[in-house]
Amino acid sequence: METKHDFTQGNILKKLVLFMVPIFGALVLQAMYGAVDLIIVGWFGTTAGISAVSTGSNLVNLVVFTVTGLSMGITVLISRYIGEKKQERIGKVIGGVIWFFAILAVILTIALLLAAPVLAKLMQAPEEALELTTLYVRICGGGIVFVIAYNVISSIFRGMGNSKLPLIFVAIACVVNIVGDLVLVAGFKMNVAGAAIATILAQAVSVVLSLVIIRKQGGIFQVKREDIRFSSEVKKFLMLGAPIALQEMLTNISFLILCALINRLGLEASSGYGVAQKIVSFVMLVPSSLMQSMSSVVGQNIGAGKEKRARQAMVCGMCVGAAVGTAVALFVFFRGSLPAAIFTSDEPVIGRAAEYLRGFAPEAVLTSFLFSYMGYFNGKGKTLFVMAQGLAQTFLVRIPMSYFMSIQPDASLTKIGLAAPTATVFGIILCSIYFVVLGRKEKNESDKFFK
Repeated sequence: METKHDFTQGNILKKLVLFMVPIFGALVLQAMYGAVDLIIVGWFGTTAGISAVSTGSNLVNLVVFTVTGLSMGITVLISRYIGEKKQERIGKVIGGVIWFFAILAVILTIALLLAAPVLAKLMQAPEEALELTTLYVRICGGGIVFVIAYNVISSIFRGMGNSKLPLIFVAIACVVNIVGDLVLVAGFKMNVAGAAIATILAQAVSVVLSLVIIRKQGGIFQVKREDIRFSSEVKKFLMLGAPIALQEMLTNISFLILCALINRLGLEASSGYGVAQKIVSFVMLVPSSLMQSMSSVVGQNIGAGKEKRARQAMVCGMCVGAAVGTAVALFVFFRGSLPAAIFTSDEPVIGRAAEYLRGFAPEAVLTSFLFSYMGYFNGKGKTLFVMAQGLAQTFLVRIPMSYFMSIQPDASLTKIGLAAPTATVFGIILCSIYFVVLGRKEKNESDKFFK
């Protein structure tokens, strides 16, 4: 391992930030990637198109984030092998990954193509946007293999301590998506269909070029033909990734429920929430990059037996995230209409988006603490707890509170938006308790060993 990719030595804050910056950049581009569709449809399409892209992308994101959760198991496993100096096992991990995700891609493609109309109705998409939502989901479903391939390739490199290549991959996708949207939506007036085609085309180009880059660099990792099969390594990354994936899946189901609740409030509320969600994807960039970085940094240090250093990394992440999150929270609370106006010129839609952001704003600070905890526990392989606390905050707090707020006579998107930070506070409390309990348990085990 090169020293710059070795997180078990050197200045923790510097190493964490340097590793985090490319991941942050990749997430910025991913957020832009998703936002561009809505911006172009908002300016050159229809209000129904905004609602369709919003609802449809929520459905597609359910698949994407579930796959991302599974691939987090790859990142953690590879990081652990590197920390333990067992790099020779990485090829077998990647071979198993190729086998597993190829099968999964086929299953998901068929499911999305067939179930798109049913899913659109379950989401209570406004009548004006129902057919457009179905079309968006079907087109994205047809190319879901490229979305899966991008996430898997990126997770492998993050596990190896290389966060720059995933940044290059998503930069390629972002540029292609912008060009595709402008040509298909603005130029050929294809509305929602153009946005969906541009999205999949961009992912396909990114994957192909990423494979070309990997091939030209050579020697990054060695995968033999016999490695591409079901093996014990598949079980290992699934044991690590499955709880994260289940959490992501159920969390995104909660977002689908929230989207359906808001869709019932009418087309303006549906479109305003869709715009707000794209802004939220930018608000969550720092916490998300912290969690992904933390998993790799902690994974290496735990593998090397450096528990204290792993905890120090978590605290550094919390401090960095809270500092940035405070500024972001203040901006979206007081000036939420400014970023909303980028997506559309429709004043009622802008107003509803800003309304939701006022309730959501504290999340920018709170998730920096929660996601740093989650990255730490993921790196330690405690993904089952991460899943449990995620489900607890989602189904005990976020969904019940969102539903209660949505059925009030004076229901507002601000009150519905408050459900997210309230649930996060609950999650932080659970993580803090588990952190103390886990620390005491490990100390007792260490004391017994030396007696």
